[in-house]
Amino acid sequence: MTEPAREKVGIAVHRVARAPLLLVAPGLGSCLGIVLYDPASKIGGLAHSLLPAAPVGRESETTGKFVDGAIIGMVAEMTALGADRQRIWSRIAGGANMFASLPGPAEDRVGARNVRRARETLESLNIPLLGEDVGGDFGRTLEFDLATGQVRVRTVCGPQSDYLI
Repeated sequence: MTEPAREKVGIAVHRVARAPLLLVAPGLGSCLGIVLYDPASKIGGLAHSLLPAAPVGRESETTGKFVDGAIIGMVAEMTALGADRQRIWSRIAGGANMFASLPGPAEDRVGARNVRRARETLESLNIPLLGEDVGGDFGRTLEFDLATGQVRVRTVCGPQSDYLI
């Protein structure tokens, strides 16, 4: 069987596409990889989000840079391509605490805030969160296969090295 084409989704970017395609977000540390998918249409999106929310005055920004805007933007792009809003589900990975030596509680650091914002935004849009691999102090690479809906996480030093969420 032929492997699908691979496309890298860099930091602060999101990509919406239709199968067959493998979207890859490499090097997720405190950044959050956000997958949205409509399994019937095989339309999906992957964001590699850097920060939880846009600053005041830029709330409507729907680039991949901000968790909330990326989710809203991907939903709009997916439905424009023919995805059914009621069938979309999500998975997330990343949100690590890459700088454990910094002072202050871990839940106030950017990785934890990214995860919180994703959960809040998905809940507000009634999008089910079917799986996640978040937190810890190690980086991840996320691979999303639009043909199957599989979301694979690869790590170098985490508790596992290659698994599905």
